[in-house]
Amino acid sequence: MAFSRTYDGDEPVRINKWLGQTGVCSRREADALIADGLVSVEGEVVTDAGRKLEPGQTLTLSERATATLAEGVTIVMHKPLGYVSGQPEPDKLPAVRLVTDGNRVGPGVTPADDHSLPPIGRLDEDSRGLLLLSSDGVVAKAVIGPQSDLDKEYLVRIAGDVTENKLKLLRYGLMLDGRQLKRAHVSRMESFRLKFILREGRNRQIRRMCDMVDLEVIDLIRVRIGPLRLDNLPEGKWRMLTAEERAALVG
Repeated sequence: MAFSRTYDGDEPVRINKWLGQTGVCSRREADALIADGLVSVEGEVVTDAGRKLEPGQTLTLSERATATLAEGVTIVMHKPLGYVSGQPEPDKLPAVRLVTDGNRVGPGVTPADDHSLPPIGRLDEDSRGLLLLSSDGVVAKAVIGPQSDLDKEYLVRIAGDVTENKLKLLRYGLMLDGRQLKRAHVSRMESFRLKFILREGRNRQIRRMCDMVDLEVIDLIRVRIGPLRLDNLPEGKWRMLTAEERAALVG
């Protein structure tokens, strides 16, 4: 499926720079696609790697281009407690160990043991829920790149007295590591259950935020990354990211 997007900036921008900034692909990948004649602007195939995109112009990547970019593997996992998302210490279990035939849900081929599947964003050992493992650089950039605007949703069970003032501070007003946190959507679901929607992923952010207002996190589950939801994927199981889901993440 071809990919099209209209440039809404105010000034002309190099195509490879814009594709890199928007998370569609890296600049190097963009240059390779242009060299192969797989990029067009307003229906005209681009042949110059230095070509600039003018405001209001529509860029299209051919079906072959999108297929090339989608060659990486992305796994959607429901990570249980007790597994770490990244490279573990000797006594820790990495989540990638769960990527087996027996744990797969739905169609797809289980990646080989030597296939590199780094985590796209962290999910702590004592947290559970939606985790992406991917060798697809475009997906990685769309989810955790510096230009990413995807929000993440968490359901958090806490202990302590939840007051309106504490909720106000959790939404905006706290600092971590000397930096102001971005505004967060924090709402009360039940007496001891909160919903957090964040647009950043600082180290153990929710637990540290709660600790600063004298609340203790008892359970934390991530249920959404941008348009992608955990839904009914069983704990400890994984499935392949679909082409439609990839397109939604990349935007």
